[in-house]
Amino acid sequence: MNGQNAAKPGRTPGSPAMDMLDRRILACYQQDTRQSAAQIGAEVGLSAAAVQRRLKAMREQKIIVRETAIVDTGAAGFPVTCVVGVDLEKEGNQYIRDFKRAMRNHPCVQQCYYVTGEYDFILTVVAPSLADYETFTQDAIMSNENVARFTTWVVMDAVKVGCSLPWSSASALPR
Repeated sequence: MNGQNAAKPGRTPGSPAMDMLDRRILACYQQDTRQSAAQIGAEVGLSAAAVQRRLKAMREQKIIVRETAIVDTGAAGFPVTCVVGVDLEKEGNQYIRDFKRAMRNHPCVQQCYYVTGEYDFILTVVAPSLADYETFTQDAIMSNENVARFTTWVVMDAVKVGCSLPWSSASALPR
């Protein structure tokens, strides 16, 4: 980012160069990435080319990290979702990096958060069955000598699942 962008209204020095139009584009885009640039442009008052340029810039700046489909886990054969709290025995930098890497590379781990509080990590894990989840715990959790303890909460109903930021809420918009 150059100094020129930081001085423009709506842009904060040291942060990716986003203005209110970028936020409005993201509000549309994160709801349905299949929308055309022309459709988004009509919504926010820009040309399709301007929307495409802004989306490209946000990808290059890593504001848009990945574009992916949200899949119904049950319909796809993974009806078991568990939230898992993991407490590590040793918390040195290398131990934390090792655990992060192991969770990042495990296909059943949907989310992995390094957190403060009672647990060091909170995971969201999907599996085809409870037996498969048990296999996950044996292979990925209990076999790790640095795991002091873990707790599992089986999800009974996924009430809300998503990654959309609350751009539509005026109080949620960064100033």
